[in-house]
Amino acid sequence: MDVIDLKILKILQENSRTTSTQISRSVLLSVPAVTERIRKLEEKKIIKKFTLSLNRKKLGQNILAFVFVGINGAEHLSRFKELMTASTWVLECHKIAGEYDFLLKVIAEDTEKLEIYTSHILKKAAGVAKLNTVVVLSTHKEEM
Repeated sequence: MDVIDLKILKILQENSRTTSTQISRSVLLSVPAVTERIRKLEEKKIIKKFTLSLNRKKLGQNILAFVFVGINGAEHLSRFKELMTASTWVLECHKIAGEYDFLLKVIAEDTEKLEIYTSHILKKAAGVAKLNTVVVLSTHKEEM
């Protein structure tokens, strides 16, 4: 990977729908050269997928929170990961080191729905021993 590949990645990160023609103008390469570089980046799994960024508030998802989750017993880890992968509430699920086992990035319509999720769904999942929820007031930088 070189400086041109990094420029291509930055362009695609800002807008994954940028065409190879537009990218070629920015990096001063031919369209086939840019297309080949993108193909190789995908082949090497540097580019995992092309996606889009949604405006959560326009979709009615007004609350963003981070939830630290402590699991009681290693036997519950696999099932918990499966539940979080399937959950529409959970945008991200990270296994972490420290006092808690997982960090979740969670969305909800409002604080009432967030409370329903954390208190009545998440706390009742097998093995969940403790939670700590942090509600986001505003976001100043968020990258994909």
